[in-house]
Amino acid sequence: MRTGVFGGTFNPVHNGHIHLARTYFDALRLDRMLVIPTCLPPHKPGEQLADGADRLAMCRLAFDVLPGFKASDIELRRGQKSYTVDTLEQLAKEYPDDGFYLIMGSDMFLTLTGWREWRRICELAVICAGARDTALRGRLADCKRSLEAQGARCELVELNPLPISSTLVRARAREKKPLGGLVPPKVAAYIDSHGLYQTL
Repeated sequence: MRTGVFGGTFNPVHNGHIHLARTYFDALRLDRMLVIPTCLPPHKPGEQLADGADRLAMCRLAFDVLPGFKASDIELRRGQKSYTVDTLEQLAKEYPDDGFYLIMGSDMFLTLTGWREWRRICELAVICAGARDTALRGRLADCKRSLEAQGARCELVELNPLPISSTLVRARAREKKPLGGLVPPKVAAYIDSHGLYQTL
């Protein structure tokens, strides 16, 4: 099985995340995509952070209806901030026959060698990133060559991201404005019924 690992705060999950995940799913010819909300401190500076259970529930509403996609509580179960290498080690135990494809943002890809146990991360997964513009594609290609020279396996995917952010969704929820087009209808209903992001 070719299994994608797509982590993030997902605070909340939105249509941009879904579009991005589906782009990687198709481009990398994945069999499965695990969507993993990260476990973060209860008060992340400068950001309204919904409880992990709420973020996981919204990810399940957004992704579990899509063939091959599954929201995972692997990091939330730990109850503390996880390092990527720890998550990949655990996934390798839970899915011993799978090949893993770690999806990350371009900034993270360019700074991967500064991560905790980055060489072990590269042993456990193919490192995948995408470029939004021509200038960035050149930098990512250079970084890919450098990483591969040190033993990493990398895949670069061309992206055409949707201009949606979790910050925008939270702001509209706080103002009690419709979230249509920004998040799936079931996620919008969840945010409304649970009163998420209503206060500063």
